Amino acid sequence: MPKYLIQSTYTREGAEGIRSKGGVTRREAVTDMARSLGGELGAYYFCLGEYDVVAILDLPDDEAAAAVGLVVDAAGGATTRTTVLLTPEQIDQASKRSTSYRPPGSQ
Repeated sequence: MPKYLIQSTYTREGAEGIRSKGGVTRREAVTDMARSLGGELGAYYFCLGEYDVVAILDLPDDEAAAAVGLVVDAAGGATTRTTVLLTPEQIDQASKRSTSYRPPGSQ
């Protein structure tokens, strides 16, 4: 199942929700969301820096990952950034694919 890195930044309202309900409740909500899409939560961490939370979700497809971003962003408590994660084996397969490409400025 494909893996996705979800990086989230809380809005003021979202941060207030964390303070009142706690971090475990948030992890449970993300676990339930992933399962509702046919996936699983692989990892969930609060962090310091540019993002407040990072999560790794195993989801069935890109559409499920897009649904996560849409529903979280629309709820207003956080904004998200989603990154598709690839295994080393997938990169090996990609490096062996034949492609046609002409760089800018070449003829």
